[in-house]
Amino acid sequence: MEQKKQTILVFCAHSDDQIFGPGATIIKYAQKGDDIYTYVFSYGESGIPLFKPEEAVKVRVNEAKAADRFIGGKGVVFFGLKEGKFAEEAYSKGIQELIVKIIEQKKPDKIFTHSPDDPHPDHRSTYKVVVDAIDRLHYNVEVYVFDVWNPFTITKRNLPKLYEDVSKTLHLKVKALEKFKSQKFAFFTLLWGVYAKAFIHGMHIHKLFAERFVKVR
Repeated sequence: MEQKKQTILVFCAHSDDQIFGPGATIIKYAQKGDDIYTYVFSYGESGIPLFKPEEAVKVRVNEAKAADRFIGGKGVVFFGLKEGKFAEEAYSKGIQELIVKIIEQKKPDKIFTHSPDDPHPDHRSTYKVVVDAIDRLHYNVEVYVFDVWNPFTITKRNLPKLYEDVSKTLHLKVKALEKFKSQKFAFFTLLWGVYAKAFIHGMHIHKLFAERFVKVR
């Protein structure tokens, strides 16, 4: 039986989080013909401290677009919020209302966003803004959260889990991460965890590599 084409939305804090988190999974979905749309809360210009802010923004936007083309995504939209100010600016600048409109327009089958347990405050704020928007809308959609800076576990052990076999796409995730040339430190810092977590999660479903998500809605 032919599978229904899905629309997948990814909401993340920084321009490489969608790859570090669910990258191998969204590559797998794109290969099946699903539509992947990515929305990034900030430009992440502070991630290139030696550049002028406007130059850093150009670099990070171009890197994200290159990675999106590589994975077969349908585009990346930046909200342009200031890092460390998501909680305030998402409401004062109408970003939550924009997220509601995006969901109404795209009618996604799945939404991926950050874990509420992530140590990074911008990641936690992204989760709250996105989930609050979904709850306001009362839209019936599966919402999954992913790890970036969490070592291995999520505290919500009682919630349903989604394991995706990414044995054939994990190497493409790594190649997509290489598009973010300005983020070499983060790349090398997190790369070991990308493989380690994928191997451990793969053991749960008897596959070489897997990505795991927690279903929160």
